[in-house]
Amino acid sequence: MPSISDVSAIALVGVGATAVLDAWLLLLQRLGLPTMNFVLLGRWVGHGLRGRWRHASIAKAPAVPGERGLGWLVHYLVGMVFAGVLAGLLGTTWWQAPALMPALAFGVATVAVPLFVMQPAMGLGIAARKTPTPLKNSLRSVGNHAVFGLGLYLAAAALQRIGL
Repeated sequence: MPSISDVSAIALVGVGATAVLDAWLLLLQRLGLPTMNFVLLGRWVGHGLRGRWRHASIAKAPAVPGERGLGWLVHYLVGMVFAGVLAGLLGTTWWQAPALMPALAFGVATVAVPLFVMQPAMGLGIAARKTPTPLKNSLRSVGNHAVFGLGLYLAAAALQRIGL
């Protein structure tokens, strides 16, 4: 069973990695590139909590009260869950001396969740195939998840440096 300090470190790494991703998404937005709308994530989860996980178009689904906050909350919770999975896969050795490549590889692997679960359930098809530019959208997702992986490494390295 993980200790409180392990759980705290996992949570901090997940939050840190997600914040790195958010900084990246903000940069992309400032450059005029489209990014994930966390309102739609909140809408999807909100409908899911009411029993409906599949949509023809989540953008056309009725709004859910508090969907913006719910979307952001889920976004950060997923980051923490992914950090926990990484901790389970790599064990304490990696956490004591974080290395970039395992975190980057894991971050890229997490793209399977949006490509094969979330996008189809939101009405976008597997790997965004129902969008006007599926390859471009999928590659952007892979890039974003690579940035999340970089964030996992940076957050773990920062915690290790300060002794947490």
